[in-house]
Amino acid sequence: MFEWLSRYDAEITVLTNVGTLVIWLVYAQLLYFSFRRQRRPRLIINRGKKKDIHALCIISNMSAEPIFIQHIIAELKTSDGSIIMDVTDRQEAYDEDDAPSRSTPTLKDSTYQGPLNPGSFVHIDSFSDLIQRLACEKGIELEGIRPKGEATLHSLTVRLICIYGSEDHPVGAERCFDIHDQEGECGLVPSTWDTRRLASRWQRYKLRKYIRQLSANA
Repeated sequence: MFEWLSRYDAEITVLTNVGTLVIWLVYAQLLYFSFRRQRRPRLIINRGKKKDIHALCIISNMSAEPIFIQHIIAELKTSDGSIIMDVTDRQEAYDEDDAPSRSTPTLKDSTYQGPLNPGSFVHIDSFSDLIQRLACEKGIELEGIRPKGEATLHSLTVRLICIYGSEDHPVGAERCFDIHDQEGECGLVPSTWDTRRLASRWQRYKLRKYIRQLSANA
């Protein structure tokens, strides 16, 4: 046995070194993937408080670092086409005639734009309020939460454009919710089980292009 080891000492040393190198490469790759997963932005768009059309639209930041919400885009698909609107700014308005007992409004009272810390969440009105806001923007008359006439609502998509940490390029997230007629009430069901992340190179290019379009139309 010892004679055989002595005879093939050089070959055994090479194989041992190669095996050690492979193990370290695998270990380094696992560390890299773990670090990359922790650094990856993670946003969740979901329903809150209720499960129907009157549920709150909740945006949660499950990333390891704060994220800056730059734009919130809502897209309502109907039988007559799609309605797209930037809903980053709140719908409420404040003026000098507000009651004296009312506290002075802050920036948070007028916009959803701003940083969102890790593990934090914010709600942007209810889904029914978003639908009414988009319908009002296009002059669509609603009866309750349904359009008057033969038009029907199909889905509502909420899309986020954000800046994550120290990255130079925007990241995004979106989730679509299907609208169903359930015994006289409007049901709201997510069309996918999770929020779709928009972080690939091509998706980030499209987000930058979309930001320029929003700035031009502002």
